[in-house]
Amino acid sequence: MDETIRTLQVSINDDRTLPPVITLGKNTTLHIDWDQLSHTYHRYTYHIQHCDKNWEPSDELFESDWLSGVNGLPVEDYRTSFNTSQLYTHYHLALPNENTRVRLSGNYKVEIREDDVPVLEVQFCAVEKTMPITVKCSSNTDIDFQKSHQQLSVGINYNGIRVIDVDEQLYMRVIQNRHWDERVEGVRPNIRKATGAEFSHHRGLIFEAGNEFHKFELLDVHKPGMGIDFMRWYDPWWHVTLEEQHPGRAYVHDEDQNGAFFIRRNWDEDNDIMAEYVIVHFILKTTPLYATGDVYVSGQWSQGEKSEEYRMEYDDALGVYEKAVLLKQGYYSYEFIQSNGSTARTMGSFYQTENEYQILLYYREQGGRYDRLVGYALVHS
Repeated sequence: MDETIRTLQVSINDDRTLPPVITLGKNTTLHIDWDQLSHTYHRYTYHIQHCDKNWEPSDELFESDWLSGVNGLPVEDYRTSFNTSQLYTHYHLALPNENTRVRLSGNYKVEIREDDVPVLEVQFCAVEKTMPITVKCSSNTDIDFQKSHQQLSVGINYNGIRVIDVDEQLYMRVIQNRHWDERVEGVRPNIRKATGAEFSHHRGLIFEAGNEFHKFELLDVHKPGMGIDFMRWYDPWWHVTLEEQHPGRAYVHDEDQNGAFFIRRNWDEDNDIMAEYVIVHFILKTTPLYATGDVYVSGQWSQGEKSEEYRMEYDDALGVYEKAVLLKQGYYSYEFIQSNGSTARTMGSFYQTENEYQILLYYREQGGRYDRLVGYALVHS
């Protein structure tokens, strides 16, 4: 992503806690927002691509099969920041809109380009919900009992759709807390019926439970909020140092948002163009974890990227991991995750943790030209 582009937000309707999944035939709108760090107008265009279950372009389809309207139009909704230390321009795109609408279920990529050069990419799904899915989450797993894991059981109802070869025609993907790089996919059902299939106590659906996300709230740059230790102005930025965190030794219930973030200020007015950018300092007090991989600070605001921008450095003198990240004012939930996808050594892992699970079910009929997204479930443990 272009380094001058910040605060990418992807939401459904007005609910920023929902994953980017729209339902065909329903009044659901995908909103894509981002900032460009200047007051200079950039002519961005958006380009949509239908993809197969593996997020590769659906080469057997014509664009007219899955798109109604025009592709490659400019993003015309933008506003410049007002009364902020850092100049930026806020851009907004809504899909579907009067010019562009998707027609088929499945995976989609939206590429934002400038002068035909990609500057950011967003993935979303369109579901037709023709195969109902039931999900149960248990702490009684095949590897431990009420310790550090959770196990899903999933039931699929074919609902009259003809499925001849389950292994070839159906494909299930399960995502915990929107960690796409630690997803579980391609597992085979262990119970098969004429009317459906089940994944009952399936070892492939065991997840590390992790811990509740940390959180902080920065509504006023002159007044520390929840989770903030202190703030200082060092020209040209406000610097916000968060409270020092430690790996959890025991589970403590805390309401969190599983990595979600919300841009807002004290006055909750024109947040998109009046919120300040600040440098946020994250601190994790622990022994070095070199043997188990690098440590990253992560949330939906980082798109789950394990990139250099979010990789924490260890300070031997202080005995802490540290990272400074440029963020926009608001409410944030975050976690410390290692390169292997685990939070056991950085956050702790407890079976009681509330986690979000997405289940996506793809189906390709015999002789079909694309992967339909026929089932979807969003559950919390």
